[in-house]
Amino acid sequence: MCTCASHTPAEGHTEAPAPSSETETATATSGRRAVLRAAVLGGGAAALAGLAPSAAQAAQAAPGGRRPGHRGTELFLLGTAAGPPPLAARTGIASALVVNGRTYVIDAGRAAVTQFMRAGLSMPSLAGIFVTHLHADHTVDLFSFPLLSAGVVGKQGFQKPIEVYGPGSAGRLPAGPPPGSHWVEADDPVPGIAEVLRLSNAAFAYSTNGFIAEHMGSDPADYVRVHEIQPPASAGASASATAPRMDPFPVMENDDLKVTAILVPHGPVFPALAYRIETEDGVIVFSGDTARTPNIPRLADDADVLVHEAYHRDAVAAIGYPPAVVEHIGAVHTEVGELGAVGVESGARHIVISHISPADPSILSDAAWQKAADRSARKARYSGRITLGRDLDRFDVAKPRR
Repeated sequence: MCTCASHTPAEGHTEAPAPSSETETATATSGRRAVLRAAVLGGGAAALAGLAPSAAQAAQAAPGGRRPGHRGTELFLLGTAAGPPPLAARTGIASALVVNGRTYVIDAGRAAVTQFMRAGLSMPSLAGIFVTHLHADHTVDLFSFPLLSAGVVGKQGFQKPIEVYGPGSAGRLPAGPPPGSHWVEADDPVPGIAEVLRLSNAAFAYSTNGFIAEHMGSDPADYVRVHEIQPPASAGASASATAPRMDPFPVMENDDLKVTAILVPHGPVFPALAYRIETEDGVIVFSGDTARTPNIPRLADDADVLVHEAYHRDAVAAIGYPPAVVEHIGAVHTEVGELGAVGVESGARHIVISHISPADPSILSDAAWQKAADRSARKARYSGRITLGRDLDRFDVAKPRR
């Protein structure tokens, strides 16, 4: 069961050991210079209640089925804005799951590190990062985690390698750039997440080497193990068939959680992933950026929480974008009016809206967003709940008492 405590300040989390096991379907790279190389992956039924107890209280109240020492699951919305452009009112898309005191970040948009700290999360607790796709608004703060936190003097940073999971290379781009444009880095225009991190590390070499010389830091590559995700060949997916109907495929599993993924349609982006994360307390699904697709209900089947992106068609149209831009946004995202139907199709008990567009409250207020979400639920006769997410919202995920 997921019960929600919106706008609740996060509690601090103490340092916890790194995950003790890795999935048999992922091959982690190792070694000082190898850590940024790719490892290719292939391939409850309770109603919502009111205000949740803390995770610790929930674990104590409902010990049945949990391992000794289980400390619960909390979901944090670090940032909730789609982008670009950057906004003052909301920070970029990023979420965090805290499971047994260990923290897993999902996407790392603008200000993700700052929001991580504002949420009261402990950098030494960071055990993993999952990236849905390689658009800048989901990755701009990704390298900030190891760059600013790996091996720093004292205990403020993480002291052990973190596992990073994300898309491999798309393989190719469309036939050519539009007239008057050119591809950036034409020799390698579609780097996967391993190369993104390697190039980021190279760009900051002077800074890092300076800190190393002054005994104040170390190579961020020593603190990252990268796993590139590619869908199984049986899915029949490619850069020209980005999200066929398919079954979820395994990503990783350890003592805290089990992660599966599915492809979602987001224009030409490939691979674009949604993640299903199962813990002892419930199932949390992250849609990533996606147009309406049957793959999301398949992945989010009977989920406790579905964190889903949304745009508001009328508000986007009123901004004054050229018609082609408005049409593009509608083709690669999910309109808020469709979320109730997604809830019915998936059986998810609670939909939390994040990656919202437009995110500027001067264009569309939070109240207007929530009204649209409620209207969507009523229209679809969705019996669950749809909540507009806000930066630093916290949700406890806890099984009901038995």
